[in-house]
Amino acid sequence: PTLRRLSHYLLAHYQKGSRPVRDWRTTTNVAIDLMVYAILSVDEKNQVLTTYIWYRQHWTDEFLKWDPALFDNLTQISLPVESIWVPDILINEFVDVGKSPHVPYVYVSHHGEVQNLKPIQVMTACSLDIYSFPFDVQNCSLTFTSWLHHIRDINLSLWRQPELVKFDRSVFMNQGEWELLYVLSRFQEFSVKSSDSYAEMKFYVVIRRRPLFYTVSLLLPSIFLMVMDIVGFYLPPHSGERVSFKITLLLGYSVFLIIVSDTLPATAVGTPLIGIYFVVCMALLVISLTETILIVRLVHKQDLQPHVPEWLKHLLLERATILLCVRDRKKFSQSRTQSLDISRQVENNDSTAKLTPYGCEEPRECGAVGGTRSTLAFAGRTEGLAALQEVLRETTAIRQLLEKREEFRDVAREWLQVGYVLDVLLFRVYLAAVLAYSVTLGTLWSVWRDA
Repeated sequence: PTLRRLSHYLLAHYQKGSRPVRDWRTTTNVAIDLMVYAILSVDEKNQVLTTYIWYRQHWTDEFLKWDPALFDNLTQISLPVESIWVPDILINEFVDVGKSPHVPYVYVSHHGEVQNLKPIQVMTACSLDIYSFPFDVQNCSLTFTSWLHHIRDINLSLWRQPELVKFDRSVFMNQGEWELLYVLSRFQEFSVKSSDSYAEMKFYVVIRRRPLFYTVSLLLPSIFLMVMDIVGFYLPPHSGERVSFKITLLLGYSVFLIIVSDTLPATAVGTPLIGIYFVVCMALLVISLTETILIVRLVHKQDLQPHVPEWLKHLLLERATILLCVRDRKKFSQSRTQSLDISRQVENNDSTAKLTPYGCEEPRECGAVGGTRSTLAFAGRTEGLAALQEVLRETTAIRQLLEKREEFRDVAREWLQVGYVLDVLLFRVYLAAVLAYSVTLGTLWSVWRDA
């Protein structure tokens, strides 16, 4: 058969141990090509990228030529790869051999052109930048070069045009976590300490992570918890429900961080921005809980507190209410007038309590009236004087108790007003900090996503 005759003709005296050129000065040009089939895994911790590629080599073997007219016009034949010379082209970034299938044959044309087509599972070292996770874009290089032969013996070139290689996604499996953006190619010469130069062909595989899964499972729960923390400020500060609500949110966020800790990528040289985002959110929750405890402590147990200082009243109940545009700031400004009215009432009660048993304010008037009635009421006056003094003593005690209670109420009302105004002020500062932080992160991630 023609195939057997041609195979015997080509391999009978073939020597695969030497480079297939008749003149040793002739350079063997190897054209290579690469197509990315799948992105299998990206190991951020070990900085390893695992890809599956279709790799092609093309070179000319001067000892594998024949005349097709002598072999039934046969122009192409497949030969065992172990029987002929193949270039020692490797990938510099190799860290593991992988599980690549073995292809035992190569195609040879009658001009001596050899085509070696094979799929390779490539496990290569790559400098992975995870700072913008989950909107990160990775650029990993695959450097093909001859491990032994310098550029005068084996030179490398690109099989197809760079534009065709760049946007070729014809065989790429586009269903995984990573999306192939493009593949750049570049030729360069490499030398070590004035030694011979080696030809290198670099392929830059640029991939982008699909962020939808991480957005739903990581960002949205965190955003929901932060929104609930902001809504919790609308609970009354004088009730204890806000403190328990904030503590529950803090515990829930801690459990959430424990659950998602295995999902976040980890490296020894950097931390992703989303990890910093979670830490800052935890810190904001702690600050919110601290503010709530401060306000609750301020509006409770006012019996042991003195009156609100005048400078604090002026600063919070007058200036701050105008600055914060509080709707019921008139109530705050009227607190001082209410206290003045109460003091006036107390003075009136004092003046009333000073009246004599006959209802006179001036002693002269009392003396005149008493002179006319002294004869008739002398005996009854002596007996009722002791009872009247006892009634006045009890009335004075009751008045003092009511005044003390009213004073405590005034102190409680003043501190409660101060607590409400301070709560509104701290809430708006907290809200402004959260919004600024959210806008900054959203802008960064939007820029990274659209880049």
